[in-house]
Amino acid sequence: MDDWYAKLVRRMTTPSFVIDNNACPDATVMKLLCVEATNKQGILLGFVQALADLDLVVVKANMSFDGEWFMDVLHVKDGDGNKVLDRATILKLEEGVAALSACPVPAIEPRLWRLELVGSDRPGLLSDLSAVLRDLQVDVVNAEVWTHDGSAAAVILVTAAEPVKLAALRDLLCNVLRGDGGDPVTARVALAADSAAHPARRLHQLMFSGEKYLAAAAEKYPAAPVHVAVSYCPEKDYTMVTVRSPDRPKLLFDTLCALADLGYLVFHGTVVARGGSDAWQEYYMRHEMGRGMWTAEERRRVECAVAAAIGRRVADGAAVEVRAEDRAGLLCDITRVFRENGLAIRRAQISTAAGRAVDTFHVSDLSGGHVDRNSIDVACRQIRHLGKALVRVKDGSVDPALKGPTESTGFLLGSLLRACSLHSFRPIRSYS
Repeated sequence: MDDWYAKLVRRMTTPSFVIDNNACPDATVMKLLCVEATNKQGILLGFVQALADLDLVVVKANMSFDGEWFMDVLHVKDGDGNKVLDRATILKLEEGVAALSACPVPAIEPRLWRLELVGSDRPGLLSDLSAVLRDLQVDVVNAEVWTHDGSAAAVILVTAAEPVKLAALRDLLCNVLRGDGGDPVTARVALAADSAAHPARRLHQLMFSGEKYLAAAAEKYPAAPVHVAVSYCPEKDYTMVTVRSPDRPKLLFDTLCALADLGYLVFHGTVVARGGSDAWQEYYMRHEMGRGMWTAEERRRVECAVAAAIGRRVADGAAVEVRAEDRAGLLCDITRVFRENGLAIRRAQISTAAGRAVDTFHVSDLSGGHVDRNSIDVACRQIRHLGKALVRVKDGSVDPALKGPTESTGFLLGSLLRACSLHSFRPIRSYS
């Protein structure tokens, strides 16, 4: 009897998921319906997250929720702009939707730990952090690093170690984040045994800081290509948010993350991507605590938080992909090359599998501007010599096999710092 009742409840709360490749001539229509929506916001965000992880692009969406049931209709294409026809991809989506209503059971890997770091950004920060990991002999399995508006956040999956080493690791990483004269309040390092948390979702949460956006955003965000307008609809007691921005993959996911972090529930929403050039989003929502959009300060907070969430994933600069045989200290060596050549890492995605490392770095000059091709070529050449690595730049070209050793054209003290770890100095005084 108990099994029958549990199955009935699970069937009632599991969203109905339909994929239709005949309803639209140029996109796959995906419908998500649930009549007992106890966690509507989480289900919607989890579904859009699954689409983003599979590199699927939402070109149109309509969302409706009345407090008890919801129906979301999304028009989706693959990365090449075609319908979603791959059976393996569809199967992963179906499994992901079925898991949305299940009781969350953390997937704990006893040999893996998740490090979460947030603090002020500065040149050479990732190089210093990776030097600490190398010196304590902690291997990086996967990592993702974002920087935006003077802040930096990272989610790093590392191999487990004894408690004493983990405690020392946390303290040293926090010391590196503080830097020389940094604010100790903004530097935070968390250590968890749960390795199943979604990196991008956690990065949004780490970089989200309520009132932070009100201080400096008034001058920065209006000049950005993201336009956010917030108004209040007293007739229906809805807060209406309109977003106009350049279209790009994972745009819907980033926007929904911002609204969830702000504590708003989406009741109705419309998303339209206009020919791949720009996108228009409109949401009717209410705060989960019943707080209305009554003050200009609250409106500004929503506008800046949404604009910041959209801007975090946009990394200016060149994208450099490095493929090499994985080994201890590889990440430290690569980031040191960028640092010594005067390149700042704006975003990074690190992954390892089957003894191979695939790392992508978005780099700029120290002021955040574009770097010239010569600086990129010098860095690529030095990375190649680290271990016969294959290096690709964003335009798809492979750096040529240049002859002879090449000296760094970066910082004056680069050769002196090449073999030493800066984390042993307290506080950190080198920002090269």
